[in-house]
Amino acid sequence: MANEILNSRLEGTTLVIETSEGEQVYDSKFLVAALLVFVARGSGSIEPEESAKMIDLIETHFHMHGAETLELITTVMSELAEKPTLGMLLVELGKSLSDGDKEDIALMGLKVIAADGARRVDEMEQFNTAMTAIDIAPETIHRAFDRYFEQTMPGGNNDE
Repeated sequence: MANEILNSRLEGTTLVIETSEGEQVYDSKFLVAALLVFVARGSGSIEPEESAKMIDLIETHFHMHGAETLELITTVMSELAEKPTLGMLLVELGKSLSDGDKEDIALMGLKVIAADGARRVDEMEQFNTAMTAIDIAPETIHRAFDRYFEQTMPGGNNDE
């Protein structure tokens, strides 16, 4: 199979995989998009509001533009479909992130879950699976929840 992953390695903050077609490099932008897609798919499909929220969050966090962000998300979905083992390799990249980055990722995941106005158990299970996979400590997730509620409660700080 042309897209079969033959080898992988972490190089700083990037994941490098080798296929029969050559090397491909995945960075933290790709990782964040992949995690958000994974969480959003928890309910079985990605709702339009969740897609819009993912685009907004990635644009804001990485200072990207709309078309570039949409292309990233499309590439993530395509790459994950073509390379089923890529997700587990991305987990290793996620483990290498700082606690601050992990907290930001957890906050983004919570915002994607809430985007369609429905809090589904299956999406929270996906969220928990993703956060556990990349070794986000419970205290870090707790801080992300605190930030989420601070930003979304009436009278809260909506600047973040």
